Amino acid sequence: MTDFQDIWTYLSSEPLLWLTATLAAYIVGDSLFRASGKKAVVNPVLIAVTLLAGALMLTSTHYETYFDGAKFVHFMLGPATVCLAVPLYLNLQKVGKSIIPMLVALIVGPLTAVGLSLIHI
Repeated sequence: MTDFQDIWTYLSSEPLLWLTATLAAYIVGDSLFRASGKKAVVNPVLIAVTLLAGALMLTSTHYETYFDGAKFVHFMLGPATVCLAVPLYLNLQKVGKSIIPMLVALIVGPLTAVGLSLIHI
């Protein structure tokens, strides 16, 4: 075995690897988003997911192995989502004025996602 193979065997068995990979992928995505002038097309989450999916495929790592390391990020998404309620409440009047476009987006978005997924079956 080469030194790289030994190192990879050790690292791939450690959950911290995939937590670090998740955070690094998001940092790369966020850097590209900022470099683009914050264009919506350069979505940092989409970039991070793409990078992580590529890394998992290249290393033949199962999702369960990845999730063992990244479950801390998953756990923190709950409180982060709840924290979004504060600015939403503080901007309730603006939200009320934009209710029609928001409802259209909430209806069209999922229908588009389901429609596109059915096309690829």
